[in-house]
Amino acid sequence: MQRIENITAATMSDDAGYGLIQDAVVIINDGKVEFVGPAYDAPATPTADVVDGNGGLLTPGLIDCHTHLVWAGSRANEFAQRLHGISYQEIAEQGGGIKSTVKATREASEEELLALALERAETLMSQGVTTLEVKSGYGLDLENERKQLKVARQLSEKLPVQVKTTLLAAHAVPPEYKDNADGYVDDIVSSILPTLAQEGLVDAVDAFCESIGFNIEQTRRVFEKAKALGLPVKLHAEQITNQQGAKLAAEYQALSADHLEQLDEDSVKAMAENGTVAVLLPGAFYFLRDTQKPPIELLRKYKVPMAVATDANPGSSPIHNLPLMLQMAATFFHLTPEECLRGVTVNAAKALGENSRGVIAEGNYADLALWKCQDAAELTYQTGVNPLQTLWFSGVAHDRVSKPWSAR
Repeated sequence: MQRIENITAATMSDDAGYGLIQDAVVIINDGKVEFVGPAYDAPATPTADVVDGNGGLLTPGLIDCHTHLVWAGSRANEFAQRLHGISYQEIAEQGGGIKSTVKATREASEEELLALALERAETLMSQGVTTLEVKSGYGLDLENERKQLKVARQLSEKLPVQVKTTLLAAHAVPPEYKDNADGYVDDIVSSILPTLAQEGLVDAVDAFCESIGFNIEQTRRVFEKAKALGLPVKLHAEQITNQQGAKLAAEYQALSADHLEQLDEDSVKAMAENGTVAVLLPGAFYFLRDTQKPPIELLRKYKVPMAVATDANPGSSPIHNLPLMLQMAATFFHLTPEECLRGVTVNAAKALGENSRGVIAEGNYADLALWKCQDAAELTYQTGVNPLQTLWFSGVAHDRVSKPWSAR
């Protein structure tokens, strides 16, 4: 048993705010929160290990609910080419873009991909992340989608972080199905998805519903198969054009619809009615130098929960820094500090279907982060510093400086 005291607790249990408790005590027993409340209400725990928070801020462990952590290769050269005026289409015609990442990922061994993904995951953990989602989507065939998902599963075996895996086989049309997207969708629904689900590698199913991805009917076929297999869905939707993907996702009670720069009011209503979380990805907005922002006021009006994530990937958001996303969500999208922190805790948990994380509450997993600050707004305000002191993964404490979770 552990007793954390001399802290301010941002429980995130309120409907809109931080759920602050001043001079709080949190008691951990058997990996879960046994008590959270003001010190004057806390029960005596004479045998507990006492942790003095030194007046710091305790929050739920952060949750990165949209990442693509497992890939090989680099697209820094393409970034440089774009800055020299070469268009994305020209780069793609030269074999660049997602094609280059698929090629490198297919060529990499499982061991090589794991080493790369471990380093990325450890970087996120060092910033307060205790749960993350990892998508596939750079294999685009059964063998290599399996390889990506197996690596994602191994992250939670090698590290204390909680990992949720998402099959994103419908990310792009692979070279062997050039000009035959329907044929590739046939392969996804008849082979890739059912096989990997049967192997226990899939927690959720995603697709890229976009003018340069898959259309509504193709996406619907993937969702229908996921539904038949009892798997929840989520969707890359309305990033570049409005394909009505978010409305389709809501129709299937999707966990989340992500990006959403082109989202319209009817789709916002549908998301609200079906409990679909809006996942905002300011890193991609920034890196692609987008100008169309998600409709934040509409999301607020209809009370759609807003999550915030890194979208860590080699092409459109090569950023492994979730706290930076809080700052970007505030400055680019005008989220409040409360909305930002909720976006990487309670709402991010909802986007993953995680009901026992993201809030400091009795009975929830003791995934906690202790920060060297008192005002929760500090976590949105500053960049380039790391006030994290200690992380608890299901009640097991890890000091950030010594980083004892390292698997290497």
